[in-house]
Amino acid sequence: MGGLAGHVALGLFFLLIGLWHLHNHSTHRHSGLPWFPTSFLRHLELYLIMLGCSVFAFSEVRHPPFDHNGSFLSARLHNLEHASMAAAFYTYALFALVLDKTRPRAHEDLVFLPAAVAFAQELLLFHFHSTDHAGVEGRYHYLLQLVIIVSLTTTLMGVGSVGRQSFFVSYVRSLSIVFQGLWLVVMGVMLWTPEFFPRGCFVREENGRDVVRCQDQGSLDRAKALVNIGFGWLLIGVVVLGVCFHLVADRVHGGGKEGISDDRQGFLQLHVEKGFRPVDTVEE
Repeated sequence: MGGLAGHVALGLFFLLIGLWHLHNHSTHRHSGLPWFPTSFLRHLELYLIMLGCSVFAFSEVRHPPFDHNGSFLSARLHNLEHASMAAAFYTYALFALVLDKTRPRAHEDLVFLPAAVAFAQELLLFHFHSTDHAGVEGRYHYLLQLVIIVSLTTTLMGVGSVGRQSFFVSYVRSLSIVFQGLWLVVMGVMLWTPEFFPRGCFVREENGRDVVRCQDQGSLDRAKALVNIGFGWLLIGVVVLGVCFHLVADRVHGGGKEGISDDRQGFLQLHVEKGFRPVDTVEE
């Protein structure tokens, strides 16, 4: 995942998956699962995840990671970390496919386990990343972890009938996936395009990879502050995107004031079946 191309490609993949989820939420196709089927090929999303993870993992380990004595090369550790993240998401997609085909008991809850493990693996490896933790790239990684925590938390909240039926939980999870994709694209562009380097910062090669360094502490502090500001602006933009996306799609596909919500329908049906009588109809 090193360099401009790797970060942008991975970011676009996350972005497309997230937008696909938002589209399904906004067209009233809430499935209660962490993935969405398509009309012409039910498991297309899962197949694409497995394909993308396979390509990504092989691109990371295409160079031998071992030294002449059989030990791991320090310069290749970050490649193994990236491949491990891809393996976790591949495992999630594979088990989601198997569970949907076999339909064992509690399969709708069980599918959230490999999904949560994939996000947990991603969080763990970014938190203990073998590359930069203190520089500009480290600040990008730190802020990315905050978004991954949201993805992980909302995935765990999806377990159980209440969580699966919660539109808000699923929608926030989808937005967090969109945010991950956008932030990876921003990271790739800002860290590997010299025209966008903060003032006083430059790129140099360390352990076989290009790293952004700053000439003094003042330049580093300024660069980190700019990253924080950019993250805040992107957060606002993602929230605006999510709300506007839903408003437009809801108007196009019907909904809003013309219908009654599923939660309200369930509430009325429950009390009608139990012989519920409104208070204002009770005789004095």
